[in-house]
Amino acid sequence: MRAVPIRRGLAGLALLALAACGGSTPAPPPVPLDPGVAECRAEARASPEIRRIERERLVGNPTNEARVNNERAGIEQRLTTDCLRRRGLSRGGGVESVRRPALF
Repeated sequence: MRAVPIRRGLAGLALLALAACGGSTPAPPPVPLDPGVAECRAEARASPEIRRIERERLVGNPTNEARVNNERAGIEQRLTTDCLRRRGLSRGGGVESVRRPALF
């Protein structure tokens, strides 16, 4: 009676496949931004520093694009935090964000 162990194995594989397909919960709705945070982010994105780093972008060069994206994210975050501090608004957290290593 070798058919019994094979059936159990197939049943186990079927259960694993079903478990991988279902059971996921939908993502929670996005949290709306505080108006002060949204204004500071917009101010940071319109800054001369962001325009300067964007002029260094070479479309089609993945290494350059990764470097520019990394620098832009750091500059934007710093400018947003500076704006929030100037306005007396707190920025949640208190831990410095992770900096991705450069690819080159």
